[in-house]
Amino acid sequence: MFRGSIVALVTPMRADGSVDFECLSRLVDFHCQAGTNAIVAVGTTGESATLEFDEHIEVIRHVVRAAGSRVPVIGGTGANSTTEATALTRAAADAGVDGCLLVTPYYNKPTQEGLYRHFRSLAEAVDVPQILYNVPGRTAVDMQVDTVKRLAEIDNIVALKEASGDLQRSAELVERCGEQIALFSGDDDLAREQMLMGFSGVISVTANIAPKLMQEMAAAALAGLADDAAELDRQLAGLHGDLFLESNPIPVKWALQKMAMIPEGVRLPLTTLSEAFHQPLLASMKQAGIQV
Repeated sequence: MFRGSIVALVTPMRADGSVDFECLSRLVDFHCQAGTNAIVAVGTTGESATLEFDEHIEVIRHVVRAAGSRVPVIGGTGANSTTEATALTRAAADAGVDGCLLVTPYYNKPTQEGLYRHFRSLAEAVDVPQILYNVPGRTAVDMQVDTVKRLAEIDNIVALKEASGDLQRSAELVERCGEQIALFSGDDDLAREQMLMGFSGVISVTANIAPKLMQEMAAAALAGLADDAAELDRQLAGLHGDLFLESNPIPVKWALQKMAMIPEGVRLPLTTLSEAFHQPLLASMKQAGIQV
């Protein structure tokens, strides 16, 4: 259903923090023209944590309209309240998304049984393809392979975005769950290796500013062309690291602003990129062939 390079799209904002919907349309066009395989609207990179409920759904609705039938759209609809996540997922489904991305509940640190019941409840409540998202570095909870295996039995749970940063975990997921659900990398720096071992693609921050190169790298890795994928990934390696010099999406929004793609807005408590990181990120952009 989903495969290849999927961008975790930023939400462009003006200096006062308001969403720039005209700019959002241009970003969708940029990705459609570059060959990005799908778009995630309002994930972590889209500043989901600071968008109000109505704004959150309006951004998703706008991306669906802007994309038309050119590229699948996945709505980020996770929350640490099962009730809120259900409401977001239902609203996104009504807006016409092709799937939803659901992060593990953050801060309240549910047990593995709690994770299973949370995601099962969402799948039963909203009949839309659902992608689970494990990112323990942000949520303080790590969904174990046994739990993923149980959830993979549910028909409309179709994929997992895995961002634990653990290649051994990735190999175990391929072995135990790879025939039941699609697996996507949530770590740009590991994505090539994960795709070569059996993952179906990457949900990428780097793709925001280097969409064509990310799509080409993913295509090579998925075709088993290890040398070609490695050469393409070499050009992206600096970005994979430097886009996390400060908390995502601070660096990627700064990079897009330097590319004249978006205004400089970011919502508190995030701030603009510290000056100390400007030159390193510019150097990585140059390495990837990005004109500033």
